[in-house]
Amino acid sequence: MLARDIEMFIEHCGLKGLSTKTINSYEQTLRLFMQYMDEQGILLTEKITHLAIQGYIKSIKERGKYTVTTNPNSGNYPDRRVDFGKRVSDITINNYLRNLRVFFNWCVEEELILRSPVKKGDFVKVERKPLEFVSDEDFKRLLKSMNSASFSEYRDSIIIQLLLDTGMRVNECLLIEVTDLDMVKRCISLPADNTKGKKARYVFFSDKMATQLQRWIKYKDRYRDSDFLFCTNKGKRIQVSNFEANVRKYAQRIGLNDIHPHVFRNNFAKRFLMSGGDIYTLSRLLGHSSVTVTEQAYLDITQNDLAEMYRKHSPLSKII
Repeated sequence: MLARDIEMFIEHCGLKGLSTKTINSYEQTLRLFMQYMDEQGILLTEKITHLAIQGYIKSIKERGKYTVTTNPNSGNYPDRRVDFGKRVSDITINNYLRNLRVFFNWCVEEELILRSPVKKGDFVKVERKPLEFVSDEDFKRLLKSMNSASFSEYRDSIIIQLLLDTGMRVNECLLIEVTDLDMVKRCISLPADNTKGKKARYVFFSDKMATQLQRWIKYKDRYRDSDFLFCTNKGKRIQVSNFEANVRKYAQRIGLNDIHPHVFRNNFAKRFLMSGGDIYTLSRLLGHSSVTVTEQAYLDITQNDLAEMYRKHSPLSKII
């Protein structure tokens, strides 16, 4: 039964120690898919064909955003959203397909089916949008616009600087405890439970950042009692969604659009490469599972970037 197999797969993901966010993504995709299969009268996993997958993708394209839910009584009122019924993006469709492929590959491994009904050709070719880059001037303007007399804004300015200086994911940053810092070696220990790939790693920060962190810790300890390096006004953990909303608010003050916390990780990666850093080291610092992931995600190097990098490493200019 498809419903039983999905439950077994979700349990398997939990035993593997996958993040709650990843498991939720799998479950949401699979329950919507199961609902569609039920409507088609297909209840057995082994009865799902490639044609059924194609039919499901066609239905996603036709139905529009938020028009289907597994829980109509959730109280979220999706029909009140401004984008209700609008076209589902190709990126979202590919995410659905990616989650389905993981599930069916697991089914093959468990010998529940002979082969996956998801084919490589099902994925939609998407033209990659270059990652947002914040100039030195805009970054300085952003920090300057923040009120250092406010606990939350001073805290957020330190977080933003740390994200740019280390390349951490925002969730990793917000989970840091003061004891994770090594001010002598200028590094931060990220426990496996706090990282996306569930692998412990270290990130490193500059001398300038060390000075900022020392000032921040003294300030925080005067007014808040918390083990977290960055905490709410009540000393609790900061939620990623709240910090994201704060960053957008600060960016809007100075007229910057499409700025969110992940932008600073993107900027770290590009600046690292532009400064002569190698992609293998970058991959390790970012906590990627492979260099291939880094290449696919962070090689937004323009012609002007290439020219600047070349000038730094021209063989003749170093000889003559």
